Amino acid sequence: MSSFETNPKDMKDLLVDIQAGKIQLPDFQRGWVWEDMRIRELLVSVAQSFPVGAVMMLETGGTVTFEQRGVEGVEPRPKAEDAKWLILDGQQRLTTLTQVLQLKTPVQTHNGRGKKMKLFYYWDIEMALLPGADLLDALVAVDESRKQYDQFHRNVTLDLSDRERECQAMHFPCNAMFESMAWMVSLNKFNPAKVAQFLDFQVKVIDQFTGYKVPVIQLLKDTSKEAVCTVFEKVNTGGVALNVFELITATFAAEKFNLRDDWLGSVERSVEGRRTRLHTSELLRNVEASDFIQSITLLETRAKRHERLAELTKANAGVVPDEEKQQLPPVSAKRKTMLALSRTAYQAWADKVEEGYLQVPQFLRRQSIMRLRELPYQTQVVPLAAILAELDDKTWLTPVVFDKLSLWFWCGVLGELYGGAVETRIAKDVEEVLDWVKNNGPVPATVSDASFDAQRLDRLYTRNSAAYKGVNVLVLRQGARDWYFKSTVDKLDNDEMMSLDIHHIFPEDWCKKRGIKPAVFNSIVNKTPISYKANRKIGGAAPSAYLAKLQAEKLVALDALAMDALLHTHQIPAQFLRSDDFDGFYKARKALLLQLIEQAMGKAPSAHVEASNDSDDDGGEDTYEVQATGA
Repeated sequence: MSSFETNPKDMKDLLVDIQAGKIQLPDFQRGWVWEDMRIRELLVSVAQSFPVGAVMMLETGGTVTFEQRGVEGVEPRPKAEDAKWLILDGQQRLTTLTQVLQLKTPVQTHNGRGKKMKLFYYWDIEMALLPGADLLDALVAVDESRKQYDQFHRNVTLDLSDRERECQAMHFPCNAMFESMAWMVSLNKFNPAKVAQFLDFQVKVIDQFTGYKVPVIQLLKDTSKEAVCTVFEKVNTGGVALNVFELITATFAAEKFNLRDDWLGSVERSVEGRRTRLHTSELLRNVEASDFIQSITLLETRAKRHERLAELTKANAGVVPDEEKQQLPPVSAKRKTMLALSRTAYQAWADKVEEGYLQVPQFLRRQSIMRLRELPYQTQVVPLAAILAELDDKTWLTPVVFDKLSLWFWCGVLGELYGGAVETRIAKDVEEVLDWVKNNGPVPATVSDASFDAQRLDRLYTRNSAAYKGVNVLVLRQGARDWYFKSTVDKLDNDEMMSLDIHHIFPEDWCKKRGIKPAVFNSIVNKTPISYKANRKIGGAAPSAYLAKLQAEKLVALDALAMDALLHTHQIPAQFLRSDDFDGFYKARKALLLQLIEQAMGKAPSAHVEASNDSDDDGGEDTYEVQATGA
């Protein structure tokens, strides 16, 4: 017996049931997001009797239960027990039609630039009846006062604030579509000469709405949870794509667990979401639900793998054959695996993983990554949080373990291994790094495989690259001091009054006049973070000249030896600046930066490695601005 039915339904009946609360939404459905132009296009499609797509609904009262809510705009809010059907597909279309045609309140939408608006929609009857008219041009929107204004919002160009004005202007309100006879009575009173014209409009437009039927696929209440969630994912692939969080929310809602509240929180239900707690730290402000769920999935699949390994070890008296090891369930971070995560597994791991994320900022700060903009890879935070969740702070802060974690982190950054699709690497790293630090297992592949091409420094031009960010952090953690204020750059960057940026060491103008190519002087080798004040003192002068000028400043007042020591904190060999020797400077500073990279990766850079896919532009200026915002 089929678990679904397909029936055409009168659009009017659907909208009436929505307003009455008989048709509602499962709470995992996203909010209504349509903009003004999409609303207009839908109305025109209905007016022309064009198909607008089928609607899919789930019958309530079965074994699959969801928290539910009324369609947006319906007041008073419907009671959950009133719902007979839940909308799985077609929410945006049905919400639009309900708000425009059924409700007497303005439609809360936005324009193409995201500006919020409250609008009432009207048909310009005379425009709609013109031969060959484009009905889109006949749709008019007015603000919540039912008025339109000129460009400068000074003069009213259209006033539809009462029924008499509507009739005089021959503008028919869309929310009177199913009460057109009452509007015609008013027209006969206020503008009787136009009644015949209105009757033509009724035939051309209104009758299309009142007679419009919508194909409805109805999943009956005996439909299984797996089928509901699979269908929900399949039918929501168009328009605004659903993400992993929303799809898992759907499966958990069937077990009466509100994942949205757990992550985002709810004022109504007095729940503080995990995101609020994590986003308290600037370094975690880009962490979203999918990252959190991915970290949980990594640890859950790892736990299952180790449980199975323990069973096989016991069954085989301590020795597991290689062929059986190959059959072990894998550690995984793939989307399919995340969608299979159970509600009980999520709840079992969530607190522990949250604690792992809360330790991430401490780890990053110990690497001298103080601000989110300095984080090379957001994707690397996912396995890092999972690893720290498995290692309490008493473990990962011990020198031996911390050094291993740091080596893995910098090999990932400077080896540029975390760009693009990284699900496989993330899974391998969690398993291999934890085995490495807990059991003294083999060196992880990310550490052994990572390499840095010495020529890569010549191609690092902008802050878009993880390696660029990484090299810059390596300089900062050597205690780089500003050339004017003399404090370390990281301390100055915490002062919102300071404007810091990454500037050329040999000025751009000076280099151009001497025929040095942009692809050379725009490299990170010729750049370093300094304050706006210091850069203004540099200008386009030769290094020997601007150093003398800086040293003579009252607030600087450094002799040559002290100034040279300050430059050294930026890995800058001062003698080449004082002799205006760009070639000598470039070669010497590149060598110093490569030393920092070698220390961070635990291996010397290679001279012949294929160029990374995570590359920069072709030598353009670095436009990254390091405006301080405070940590």
